[in-house]
Parts: sequence; structure tokens; C-alpha cells
Amino acid sequence: DAMTAIHVLEILVFLAIIVAITPVLGGYMKRVFSGERTFLDPVLRPFERGIYKVCGVDASKDQTWIDWTVTMLVVNAASLVILYAMQRLQKFLPLNPNGFGAVSPDSSWNTAVSFTTNTNWQGYSGESTMSHFTQMAGLALHNFLSAATGITIAVAVIRGIARERAQGIGNFWQDCTRAILWVLLPLSFLGALFFVSRGVVQNFRADV
Repeated sequence: DAMTAIHVLEILVFLAIIVAITPVLGGYMKRVFSGERTFLDPVLRPFERGIYKVCGVDASKDQTWIDWTVTMLVVNAASLVILYAMQRLQKFLPLNPNGFGAVSPDSSWNTAVSFTTNTNWQGYSGESTMSHFTQMAGLALHNFLSAATGITIAVAVIRGIARERAQGIGNFWQDCTRAILWVLLPLSFLGALFFVSRGVVQNFRADV
């Protein structure tokens, strides 16, 4: 079957790409989460320090697994509530040229939970339901935060295994910030350049 062969080929190509980039990307991420110097440090370190200062957190503190877990849950619970509220109040928020009203309570809750848990399940058409602001400041933000949370959990588990006698497993604030600034944003920037090169644009005009 031709379609089956194509599907198998797609899987093999995908696996080949993963295997090819793992040594490079894996080594880079090891340096990021170990606090070693990377080529992006001169640009990103000031942003990192600014984030900690604005949030009023001590990112140098090594957290126990309980402190780390509580911090992770609180941050993500707060982001869930904010995304829910953003959908319910989008009628009053900026960047809504189509004049979309509030998203229904059940859809708002489903979307907030989905994006917070990195499931990203959508039971609606974004261009006919969500304002530009809700999509940019709400959904897109969670595309970074939820993915960063998954990365930091994996990093914390690795540290927990490697540090046999240590009390801490790192700092959630630091891990999450570095996952976003050093890993996700650069990859997203490269992806954005590709889409721009193909003529995909984003503007603030009303959808027609």
C-alpha cells in the first residue's frame, strides 16, 4: 500500500532527525540546566536576572522535592486560572477587533486545563472564538510554560537519580526560566523565521 509506505517513511525520517540532533541538542540542554556557559548567555543572562527580580524569587536556592513540586503546582494553577479568566473576560480586553464575546464557561475551563497540561486540545475554531489577545497572551504563553514544565520535571527526575545523597533537586524557577529562554524561545524563533519565509504572517486586523 502506497500510503502505508509513505507513513512508514515519515516515521523513519522523523526518527533519523531525532537521532541526528540528540547529541547536539542534548549536550546543549545539559549545559543549560547545569549552569554551564552557552553562546546565548551574554544575551539571555540579563533577562534571566530581570525575571527573578520582578518575580521576587531566589533562584539560587536548592529546593527539596516537596518545595519544588509545590512551586510547580502553584505556578501552573495560577496560570490555569489566569487563562480561564482571560477567555471569560476577553470582551473587555484589548486586541479584539472582531468583538468576540466571552467564551462559554465549559469551553474556557476545558481549554485552560488542556493548555496548562500541555494537551492543547481545542474544541473550537480559534479565529471565530478567541481574540488576538487571548491567543497571543493566553494560549501561546501556555505553549511555552506547559512545555517548560514538562522539561523541568524531566530534569528534576534526572537530578533526583543522580544526586544520591543531596537534599535538593534544583530550583523550579531557574529550571523553568532557562527552559523557556535557552531552549524553547530560540527554537520558536527559528520556526518563526521559516514560516515568515513561506509567507505566513500575523497581524492585528480583524479576521474576514
